[in-house]
Amino acid sequence: MRLDKFLKVSRLIKRRTLAKEVSDQGRISVNGVPAKASTNVKAGDELAIRFGQKVVSVKIDRIQETSRKDEAAEMYTMLGEERIPGDDEE
Repeated sequence: MRLDKFLKVSRLIKRRTLAKEVSDQGRISVNGVPAKASTNVKAGDELAIRFGQKVVSVKIDRIQETSRKDEAAEMYTMLGEERIPGDDEE
């Protein structure tokens, strides 16, 4: 499945167009490699997504074409959330 579609279906990012923009800006990596929206992802892959001043790491548990809101969180496991210090922090 394409990375942008997975992010939307899993509800990590609400809209596919936003998922495409974020990945094309180089803010998402799959297994440690920067990924574009068209990158194929599969179960077992690890994603690192940079949202502003934090990086969210998840592991893909399964791939589904569609999901209900209550099923979406079952598609991945949260590995961690790390804050990136800004220029004004020391």
